[in-house]
Amino acid sequence: MHLSVQKIKVTLGNKDIIREISLESGKGEFIGLIGPNGCGKSTLLRTIYRVIKPNTGAILFDGKDLKDIRLSDSAKKVGVVGQFNHLDFDLTVLELVLMGRSPHKSLLAADTAEDYELALSAIRKVGMENYTDRNFTTLSGGEKQRILLARALAQQPRLLILDEPTNHLDIKYQLQLLSIVKSLGIGVLAALHDLSLAAMYCDKLYVMKDGKIVACGQPNKIITPELIHEVYEIDCAIQKNAATGCLSISYYPACRYA
Repeated sequence: MHLSVQKIKVTLGNKDIIREISLESGKGEFIGLIGPNGCGKSTLLRTIYRVIKPNTGAILFDGKDLKDIRLSDSAKKVGVVGQFNHLDFDLTVLELVLMGRSPHKSLLAADTAEDYELALSAIRKVGMENYTDRNFTTLSGGEKQRILLARALAQQPRLLILDEPTNHLDIKYQLQLLSIVKSLGIGVLAALHDLSLAAMYCDKLYVMKDGKIVACGQPNKIITPELIHEVYEIDCAIQKNAATGCLSISYYPACRYA
């Protein structure tokens, strides 16, 4: 699915949070949003998946204005995984993932054989097929986040939106989660904190500061010491692995103590 965000502006509490942002996401692209805390990444994502209504601008899915698409129809196309925040669902893993089928069903409709197969397929994709009968509350943080990803995949989305999904996970689960997402072959728009991970997995990055896009392009081309200093106000050194092309970033905080 092609996503086009055109000069979106969002004002909350008399403050401009998003300032005429535009971005494009093509079919199958993994697009990353990076920038410091408070720059507007989450607000932008929530606007795209319709929690917040923009003041001005337009959001288009495959050329059709989002405001002309019914909520139930957009829910079939867009899956969302947010920051892990200790959600406690008193459900089994399978029951929770089946909730992802809700946009495709009428109110109070029973789960069908197709719903079960799609839910089980999503659970297999995240490597949790041996956990279907486990209670969600008994899982570790990384396991819970993979199940929430499976719930989103059960929707059969054409675009997956991730709002800092690895924020509370150790590096093993960060790599697992992003590797699974990358392997899906669907459009992904993700807000990420870790610049090395963003460079590793994203096809293109949009860099935000103070509610604006200040840079965009391929990670290896736009992640530079100069950009990081401008956006994050810290100094760094960047090395590129000759074999893998991955970036290694060493930071030098500009801290001063009295």
